[in-house]
Amino acid sequence: MNSEFSTAAYWEGDFDEDGLRLWAENLRTQLGDRSVSLGLVFMSPKFFPHAQATLEILRVHARIPLLAGCSSTSLVAGSKEIEDATGIVLALYSLPGAELKGFRFTQTQVEAADGQSYWALESGVPPTHTNGWLAFIDPFHLDAENWIRSWNESFAPLPTFGGLASGPVSEQATQIYLNGEVFEDGGVAVSVGGEVKLSGVISQGCTPIGDTWTLTRVEHNLIHQIANRPAYAVLADTVQKLSPADQQKARGNLFIGLVVNEYLEDFHRGDFLVRQLIGGDPNSGVLAVGAQPRAGQTMQFQRRDAAAASEDMRELLERAKTKIGGATIYGGCLCCCNGRGKNLFGTPDHDAELVQKEIGPLGLAGFFCNGEIGPVGEKNYLHGFTASLALFVKK
Repeated sequence: MNSEFSTAAYWEGDFDEDGLRLWAENLRTQLGDRSVSLGLVFMSPKFFPHAQATLEILRVHARIPLLAGCSSTSLVAGSKEIEDATGIVLALYSLPGAELKGFRFTQTQVEAADGQSYWALESGVPPTHTNGWLAFIDPFHLDAENWIRSWNESFAPLPTFGGLASGPVSEQATQIYLNGEVFEDGGVAVSVGGEVKLSGVISQGCTPIGDTWTLTRVEHNLIHQIANRPAYAVLADTVQKLSPADQQKARGNLFIGLVVNEYLEDFHRGDFLVRQLIGGDPNSGVLAVGAQPRAGQTMQFQRRDAAAASEDMRELLERAKTKIGGATIYGGCLCCCNGRGKNLFGTPDHDAELVQKEIGPLGLAGFFCNGEIGPVGEKNYLHGFTASLALFVKK
């Protein structure tokens, strides 16, 4: 699937210099006389030995001024999700009036990051010169949680979308791509500025259950009291009030949603940062969560399953479409958790097809991640079980 401004395709063959050259040239012709502004490339581990040669062929023959991406075991092209992929996905985007800049960063820089001007100076992009970022990161040699914390200091509330690369499960190895270079550590980020902005959807795959509550006693990642009651008792009551069918669905699939912006009048999907409910103790009444909540924060329990994930994605896509209004959508990049796909939905192509149905047709490329990056409220976070969709939109 493609639009007049973007196109994406999957190469499922082996490394073949002549074949790839023709494929890249053909993809380029699909944009007619529009020039390519950006290329995104995602490769399966089978291409590791040929990655550098492949990047060179694609850059030259598709005439790509800025090319970025990473490796993954499962890829997204158009309306297809190619799980256990053996090939390459390439997307070409024509972004009129965009100012784009690619930048590579390493763990050494993450450790040195101090103060809000750090990443602006390192990247050469002041916050006033960008509308948002795409980021692709190696999860094994870069501390992504620390990176995003310092990155937010420099760039929030500007959105950053993307994901953590994946590779062969047995060897902790991934690749990150920028122009003609292949890196086995660190990350790359692409600044999108000028006449194009980034909009999107962060679908955390959950549906809220029960009421919203206020956290009243918290210590690190332990919630002692919710609304001045033992936290475990509030969770138990919430589950007991569900129908027997919903109680069954909730078993083993319970999460906590933490509101990130307390100034809203009321809270909806997309206003909560969803985090894992690690465990609970009925005797002490304490719940342990995969976050550092604070006293006074609003929360709501969440259920995650295929139906909830479908409903969440659909509703957030509709909301994104309304927000964008009549503005031109040039194309998109979809980063899905590797716990989604057929594993979660039981059928292939779920997220990619939904994107095309709700806001397509558009050139869409992406990959399945070891963690997804995207904004909730005015900050960017690292997520799990999430679909992070970045859309290039006319400003």
